[in-house]
Amino acid sequence: MNLIQDFLLAAQDHPDRRAIIDRSGVVISYGDLDKRSARLAAAFASKGIGRGDRVLVGAFPGLGLYAGLAALWRLGAVAVFPEPAMGLAGFRHAAAVTEPVALLASWKIGLLARLLPETRRIPIRLSPDADGSSSGDGCEPRDPSEPALISFTSGSTGAPKAIVRTHGLMRAQHSALAPLIASDRGEETDIVAFPAFVLTCIGHGSTAVMPTWNLKRHDKMPAAEVVRLAEETVATRLLVPPVSVDRLIGAPLPGSVHRVMTGGGPLYPDVARRFLSGQPGKGLTVVYGSTEAEPVSYSRLEDLSERDWEASASGKGLPVGKPVKEAALKFIDDEILVSGPHVNRGYLDPSRDKETKLVDGATVWHRTGDAGYLDDDGRLWLLGRKEAASNGLFAFSLETAARLWPGVTGAAFAVDRSGEPVLFLSGDVQKQSLWHERAKDLGSFDIQVLTQIPMDRRHRSKPDTKQLLSRYRRVS
Repeated sequence: MNLIQDFLLAAQDHPDRRAIIDRSGVVISYGDLDKRSARLAAAFASKGIGRGDRVLVGAFPGLGLYAGLAALWRLGAVAVFPEPAMGLAGFRHAAAVTEPVALLASWKIGLLARLLPETRRIPIRLSPDADGSSSGDGCEPRDPSEPALISFTSGSTGAPKAIVRTHGLMRAQHSALAPLIASDRGEETDIVAFPAFVLTCIGHGSTAVMPTWNLKRHDKMPAAEVVRLAEETVATRLLVPPVSVDRLIGAPLPGSVHRVMTGGGPLYPDVARRFLSGQPGKGLTVVYGSTEAEPVSYSRLEDLSERDWEASASGKGLPVGKPVKEAALKFIDDEILVSGPHVNRGYLDPSRDKETKLVDGATVWHRTGDAGYLDDDGRLWLLGRKEAASNGLFAFSLETAARLWPGVTGAAFAVDRSGEPVLFLSGDVQKQSLWHERAKDLGSFDIQVLTQIPMDRRHRSKPDTKQLLSRYRRVS
């Protein structure tokens, strides 16, 4: 087997269908992407790249990146993906940790790499614009246990961990995502703000459209630009982080768009309900998962009952649907653990396994670090990070309730260095006395009012609790 075999089959079945539309509007068909990746594979092979070779990838999302990845996997090479939210530091960290034999980079990043101590010693340089003489359109079969990709956790809970994804694991993830991404509506055209999901979309035969806005600042995404891009490409679905859903509330999305899918952070009920109310007839799906386990579950929020919405808004957590059939779940002290064929079993550095892995015979359970529970209907509800819980208080319980208080524009719950709970709020400071009154009904915790709640660098959708606590000083 080989993880790109679904793409190759799609290229045979519909070679003229659009595969990718890049940010400049250039379109490449499935057939041409297949041929381009085959030529790239020949060019890479001529430089000595082969089975098991680690190749650091330094290319921006676009035609060259995805053709280059397909070329590497045709050869059985291992793509090393730095953590994008870390910028240059993530690029250097990936090179130092994985010791790649080659660098696949655009010319700008290639020039920069010659100045960095971790990357200038990489012996082989590859270009996404290379052209070789292809001897065939297929690829060699690989054992499911052979590595295909090394990616990194975000590093939000410590140094980023390198995750080895095998051909078998990525194929299992592809299968687990099939009910979500594959469509019975015919050909889909997806605007994809998650670069890794482009591979999933084209593997399922849809057209992937590269966003034209800055992917590092989803919180500043212009809704008008999304509308323009959707109209121009006749997009049918949007795959965007939760902060983008907020910015699309009330935007005149074209009739071709029938669903918005989101993940990578919490989608609060106030935002979800405003979106659904302002976009009648369009579906909204939230996906729950992590770098190590994608997906765990997903939920079509338009199907929730009024009772579900009220439960979420009153502090019962965030509903994320029934676990996918591939995922087995269990709970230890409220923490969600997941196992399955699509769940990563360990890290490149085995010493990091003890942080998040629980081995039970032949089964490896991944500790998500998230607290949650299953309701009577078998649906998963998230309560927030377990480490941020205190005396029965959970982040999502307090945040969802506080976001509905008059004048509140943002809320984040954290536990300070002394173990005491703190609720950070932003909004109309004239309402502070009312906030303190409402807080009494939820429990005992301190309230800190800020001008703005800082968000994570990755998708700008989760509160940056480290930054919040660095600013906080408890008043005795």
